[in-house]
Amino acid sequence: MCGIVGYIGKRDVAPLLLEGLQRLEYRGYDSAGVVITSPKAGGLKMVKAKGRVRDLEAKVPARFKGTTGIAHTRWATHGAPSDENAHPHMSADNKVAVVHNGIVDNASDLRAKLTAEGVTFLSETDTEVLTHLIARSPAEKLEDKVREALRLIEGTYGIAVLHADFPDRIVVARNGSPVVLGIGEKEMFVASDIAALVAHTRQIVTLDDGEMATLKADDFRTYTTEGTRTTASPTTVEWEAASYDMGGHDTYMHKEIFEQPEAVDRVLRGRIDERFSAVHLGGLNLDAREARSVRRVKILGCGTSYHAGLIGAQMIEELARIPADAEPASEFRYRNPVVDPDTLYIAVSQSGETYDVLAAVQELKRKGARVFGVVNVVGSAIARESDAGVYVHAGPEVCVVSTKCFTNTTVAFALLALHLGRIRDLSVADGKRIIEGLRKLPGQITQILEQEEQIKKIAEEYADARSMMFIGRVRGYPVAREASLKLKEVSYIHAEAYPASELKHGPLALIEPALPTVAIVPDDDLLEKNRAALEEIKARSGRILAVAHQEQEKADRTIVVPKNEDELDPILMGIPLQLLAYHTALALGRDIDKPRNLAKSVTVE
Repeated sequence: MCGIVGYIGKRDVAPLLLEGLQRLEYRGYDSAGVVITSPKAGGLKMVKAKGRVRDLEAKVPARFKGTTGIAHTRWATHGAPSDENAHPHMSADNKVAVVHNGIVDNASDLRAKLTAEGVTFLSETDTEVLTHLIARSPAEKLEDKVREALRLIEGTYGIAVLHADFPDRIVVARNGSPVVLGIGEKEMFVASDIAALVAHTRQIVTLDDGEMATLKADDFRTYTTEGTRTTASPTTVEWEAASYDMGGHDTYMHKEIFEQPEAVDRVLRGRIDERFSAVHLGGLNLDAREARSVRRVKILGCGTSYHAGLIGAQMIEELARIPADAEPASEFRYRNPVVDPDTLYIAVSQSGETYDVLAAVQELKRKGARVFGVVNVVGSAIARESDAGVYVHAGPEVCVVSTKCFTNTTVAFALLALHLGRIRDLSVADGKRIIEGLRKLPGQITQILEQEEQIKKIAEEYADARSMMFIGRVRGYPVAREASLKLKEVSYIHAEAYPASELKHGPLALIEPALPTVAIVPDDDLLEKNRAALEEIKARSGRILAVAHQEQEKADRTIVVPKNEDELDPILMGIPLQLLAYHTALALGRDIDKPRNLAKSVTVE
């Protein structure tokens, strides 16, 4: 959630840190701060501010010079947004500064102990505890001071530490919250996300949990929190700085919605096997014998990734005839689930760092389960922890609300379902049919996006609604759930999603002219059942917006989408509803790329 940026080298550090923070704004935050090593001032200099990075930048004085520093954007957990609670946090002697992502679970006990020892706290945060622990350590080396402090805390962290007595280094550590090193030419960077690094270097090292690093201008070394050296080789990231620009769009969300034809083409590229009407998924490491031994598939994700998993589970059941279901990772990890050796577990995460999903993966691995990852970020924690998996190749997604990554994830599940199906009982003819449908997707998405003006007018008609209902049956229900979430996230209009078959079991009581219903109505074997649901709503004077393959007589408005294969239709039917959410939020004047209270990468519980 929060963002970390650090630099050590020869360049003026403040502009670099502020630029890095700006590239991390999409993660969600409420305050920001920066601290630099200033040899001329004989120690550390710090500036913090509640609000946006631009508010921090306005407070940074002209003579804020140095070549080493760390910076942070904070998303409040302990203590309300304020200048005092903003990171970095400094020790009483102004010698130690810490930025921290994560949560110190035993902060209250440690705070009470330190207060009894005479420490005065200036903030309500858990992070300040860590700062004082490092400052009070009797160890001679900075690395040992940090290590001793970390032994005392319980919880998650990604940290970067400066010490006035050690101006030649930054010490960083990770446990459950991402830390990425950027390797430059006689300069080093650190960040919580590669977005802050790619403008300066594409050579990165991603720390593992329980790992620390010391960065100097011309070198770095990694080691465990116990002090054992580790071997870290830089890898080259495929994304470039230009990938994070708006590209002429007013918002990142709009840009990313319109990148979907190209993004879907990218996830398909090189993976189609025309000869056998199958697909190549080299990252799976699953031969035919192993694939046939899978008796069940369990998909784990959170939020939008969970909804993509619902669609994925349906496609796996339909095409591979393997029982499959999806579950929120946050629920799965706490209910002491039965882990079956014949079940294939699939962890889904856009960032590859989602804490609840990562914790579920680690628990499954501990119990001997086979875990695949479906993620967007190469080298992320879930990608590394999983036995194998599939990258969705959506490219960087900056807007907090996920659009193109959701679509690419559903396409990746279609590829996986086809792969498993062709190994098992799916015929060559059906394999060819699905491949032809997959190839149509980029062009059909373009056709949907060409309806933007019509969808914008519909959004403006519905923007005054205080609440909306989304319904769908079987394939349409996960689409309804994701569309409902999108509207909530970006417009702040309350929305609920229900199976259309459940209307008579309660939700029908809510139907009235003031509560519009968005109905997912694919042209499949349930078409007449879905039309019957529209009849029920219309009989009670409900307003209806249908997303369908043909005009619906009972709907007040219909968004017509191109028909694909029945199994692939859900991939397309969600896209106009992304535009609906976007233009509804635009009509209401919302902060579209950074919705309130939300963060892009949820790395705490």
